[in-house]
Amino acid sequence: MKLHKAILAAAVLVPAGALAADTAMTAFVDSLLAQMTLDEKIGQLHLPVGGDIVTGDIMENTIGADIAAGRIGGVFNMKGCNQIRDYQRMAVENSRLGIPLIFGMDVIHGYETVFPIPLALSCSWDMDAIEQSARVAAAEASAAGICWTFSPMVDISREPRWGRVAEGSGEDPYLGARIAEAMVRGYQGDSLRNNDEIMACVKHFALYGAPEGGRDYNTVDMSRQRMFNEYFAPYKAAADAGAGSFMTSFNVVDGIPATGNRWLFTDVLRDRWNWDGFVVTDYGAITEMMVHGLGGPADVSRMALDAGVDMDMAGQMYLNVLKGLVEQGKVTEEQIDTACRRILEAKYRLGLFDDPYKYINPAREASEIYTDSNRAVARRIVPETFVLLKNEGNLLPLAKTGTIALIGPMADAANNMQGMWSVARTAADRSVRQAMTDALGTNAQLLYAKGANVYGDAVVEAGVTWGGHDIRDPRSADELLAEALDVARRADVIVAALGEASESSGESASRAHLRLPDVQQRLLEELVALGKPLVLLNFSGRPTVMVYEQEHVPAIMNVWFGGTEAADAIADVVFGAEAPSGKLTMTFPRSEGQIPVYYNHLPTGRPRSDGPAPFEKFRSNYLDEQVTPLYPFGYGLTYTTFAYGTPQLSAAVTSGEPVTVSVDVTNTGNRAGNEIVQLYVRDVAASMSRPVKELKGFERIALEPGQTKTVTFTVDPAQLGFYNNDLEYVVEPGEFDVMVGPDSGNVQTLRFSLSE
Repeated sequence: MKLHKAILAAAVLVPAGALAADTAMTAFVDSLLAQMTLDEKIGQLHLPVGGDIVTGDIMENTIGADIAAGRIGGVFNMKGCNQIRDYQRMAVENSRLGIPLIFGMDVIHGYETVFPIPLALSCSWDMDAIEQSARVAAAEASAAGICWTFSPMVDISREPRWGRVAEGSGEDPYLGARIAEAMVRGYQGDSLRNNDEIMACVKHFALYGAPEGGRDYNTVDMSRQRMFNEYFAPYKAAADAGAGSFMTSFNVVDGIPATGNRWLFTDVLRDRWNWDGFVVTDYGAITEMMVHGLGGPADVSRMALDAGVDMDMAGQMYLNVLKGLVEQGKVTEEQIDTACRRILEAKYRLGLFDDPYKYINPAREASEIYTDSNRAVARRIVPETFVLLKNEGNLLPLAKTGTIALIGPMADAANNMQGMWSVARTAADRSVRQAMTDALGTNAQLLYAKGANVYGDAVVEAGVTWGGHDIRDPRSADELLAEALDVARRADVIVAALGEASESSGESASRAHLRLPDVQQRLLEELVALGKPLVLLNFSGRPTVMVYEQEHVPAIMNVWFGGTEAADAIADVVFGAEAPSGKLTMTFPRSEGQIPVYYNHLPTGRPRSDGPAPFEKFRSNYLDEQVTPLYPFGYGLTYTTFAYGTPQLSAAVTSGEPVTVSVDVTNTGNRAGNEIVQLYVRDVAASMSRPVKELKGFERIALEPGQTKTVTFTVDPAQLGFYNNDLEYVVEPGEFDVMVGPDSGNVQTLRFSLSE
């Protein structure tokens, strides 16, 4: 019997309950740690990338020998029960103590059933749908042996040039916090004890979404007061929701790389927030601390361990230097015990000591992945993420009649529909062309032409279509354009599928220019010149600059990257079987020069006046651009219209009791629709400058034509507080504006007072 099995068998029986469970876990881990050598403890802190077992004999691989020697705590980004079983068997049956491995993967927005990219999911404002997407992802990944996902990414970002905005939930801390909670619930379920529940890993702690210049991995610098008020809320919400692990970020915080920042991981995450999970680095992040100028391998490894970082992903720094540091007296074995304990506790909570093969079930793998029911869930969610930005003359939805021209590089790009970070995806995808052809049947004729490549420059395009997403046409730009114009002239209406490719956003995919790429812009302008009804389907993983499109294209819909069911969901919405109902969670700028532009900014002492004037001297504005965004946070249309009544306030003055705000919303159109009603608050006078408005509530409602619903929000005084410069959360008496409306730029305002 392996030692850990003997420890379980000898564990003291205690009454049921959370406290008892913690007591049993502590006793078990204490006993196991007492049996471990220093080398075995350090081994638990090592997380390598999984390798392929070519020969079928794991002992012939270096990683197999390391597992047998107890030098590995987990493995990541392996796929399939067969490989994972071989690795787990080696750990359980061939290592001295039989400690099971933890298996992680980048399951970011679905496993094989891929959901819309996280930024798109956030635009649904539908917490049940977002939680369900994570639940399906957990069920599928766990069926293939995965018990740990490197998700959710909860980094707040106001920087659309940064490619990883596609992986997050936008610019708002309140909405981001609600989404973080939903994702953790979806992945981990109620207990983490069932075989379809996996451990979440919250990333990236901290501030990764605010890099200078929008360049990935770049410097971040901000005050701690701003961290707490504007960036930390989603991290804390995920911690409070019980997320099992956190991941470090690549950037510096207060001039110190996050992976070596003790203030972040010990003072804030563990001591202030009372979080008790384990911390893993991002890929090779301890090694990168040397490039930041923090010293050699021993220096940065000691710094990371001192900070409270428990597991080293892919760096081998802990594995190679910690023992020597203990022998030199620069690191204590107690520190290593603490880190090792946290990882063993995670494995205990996952139930791996009870059953190391809990997640390795070939029957589940064969029957519970990419199922019709899972795809139906995805198909239902995708239209909620589409944001209708313009619909002049109710051009959308299109009738299934006449001749329709489908044009653009994204029109027949099945391999680009899933979007970035779809590493487990293997099933065949469908293109918009295929989906629209099937949807039309014999009712209308669909003509197709590519019209342009993604970029005119093949080298640039290769950078955004790597990893099996290549769709480049070898013909010249003039040939592609001529074919498209010939097709468009024969059509009654044009649908242009343009924008980014799937890898134009995501990690290491920053863009300096957010406009439509060169040859696509030329194509669009030529299509506009034909004077025909024109619908733009804008594919993107970030806010893009669309001033020309807003001025010249009658109908614009941002479809992001919708995953497995993207193409058919697009056809559903274009032809009216479903309606778009998403609203923006990041502000869309008019130009890159406005960045960062976001709704919940602080006021300036010299605001420019309202109105169309482009410039006012000695005011905070631009000589050559407006200060307002093209599309504000919270904005989005649908196929019907809504009218808001006059909001009502339950009290003009409160001494600490909650205040309710209610508003009647009526569907004034001729078809059913969904509206997202939003509540914002402003602290009118405080001890420090406060944002012009902050989201404090939202509700997604469904209304039939002519139907009215009363939406009521409760504003608790605790919601009105902020972190002062001493990082104390304070609620100050005074006047507050409360605002209700369909988006951040279109609200009705009431005022109430909070007394002493």
